[in-house]
Amino acid sequence: MTFEVITKQDLDNLKSEIIKEVSTLLGGRREEKKWLKSADVKEMLNISAGTLQNLRVNGTLPYTKLGGTMFYEYDDVLGLLTQNKSA
Repeated sequence: MTFEVITKQDLDNLKSEIIKEVSTLLGGRREEKKWLKSADVKEMLNISAGTLQNLRVNGTLPYTKLGGTMFYEYDDVLGLLTQNKSA
């Protein structure tokens, strides 16, 4: 009997292939995520982890914590951008 070890990288590659295939089947349309993780928000706003923590602590950006992961609503992040827009 032969055993194959499946690594996290193998699973990530499979996930990427499945997402690419589903995207192709759906005509390439991409919907915005309703919930974003911290890394997504940091990239979207071009801010550091410390700045994101400050936004959470002072109540500027609402979040939901599930397990050890912070989630932010996409609309809340857009609202933050709109509030701080200069004329």
